[in-house]
Amino acid sequence: MRPIIQVRDLGKRYHLRKARNTNPTLREAVVGALRWPIERLGGRNGSEKNSLWALRHVSFDVLPGEVVGIIGPNGAGKSTLLKILSRITKPSEGEVDIYGRVGSLLEIGTGFHPDLTGRENIYLNAVILGMKHAETKRKFDEIVAFSEVEQFLDMPVKFYSSGMYLRLAFAVAAHLEPEILILDEVLAVGDATFQKKCLSKMNEVRSQGRTVFFVSHNMLAIKQMCNRVFIVNGGRLSATPDPATAIATYAASGANAEKGRTGINQFGSGLNNMAASA
Repeated sequence: MRPIIQVRDLGKRYHLRKARNTNPTLREAVVGALRWPIERLGGRNGSEKNSLWALRHVSFDVLPGEVVGIIGPNGAGKSTLLKILSRITKPSEGEVDIYGRVGSLLEIGTGFHPDLTGRENIYLNAVILGMKHAETKRKFDEIVAFSEVEQFLDMPVKFYSSGMYLRLAFAVAAHLEPEILILDEVLAVGDATFQKKCLSKMNEVRSQGRTVFFVSHNMLAIKQMCNRVFIVNGGRLSATPDPATAIATYAASGANAEKGRTGINQFGSGLNNMAASA
């Protein structure tokens, strides 16, 4: 079977900028003026020093119908990967080939205009996601029913709670009927009933042979929903044979990191005690 997503040696680098001193002293101004051409001549080394690789050397294939879970600590590069797959962010290196329509929900209310009503934002968000007006009109009642915000539909969304935002945004993305559905922490907001509803919709999408990318810190949902799991840490990606193994590996790495932090704290406390008694 031909992969629906092919990623080869993917990397994303962000350039870090230092805060400018708007009122430098004479000495700081002179040093800065002398340092600038030296850093420019430094070329790659200077550039590397002031940059951060959010992702590096990432490669994988995904087949149609797979539900892929992505787990990892905060700042590991998970959201950056999803933004590249959603064509929101361009990679700094490598290639990404996607063969199908992509629907994504990366942040609450992405594509919503705060001053427009829920009704108006359904049409606006649907257009941004690539849905035609006639298609949106045909599915409008389904979207509203799924979101359960019918009584607030003609109210500007700036008055919505974060949970209402998520309900409406997820409803639009899920009814786009994409070949690839990309979701970032959709279970982080909303009550248990809505979370169950989201999981049910994702199961429906999977049963239709469509592909789902699912980032979450909810390990139970990852274990129940996914047939493959990627662990992202420090911008690097590793795959494991099955979700249970991935979750156990991730939990063990977190426990080891916590143990290391505890040891450092205890070591620091010991130094402080020695200094106090000296």
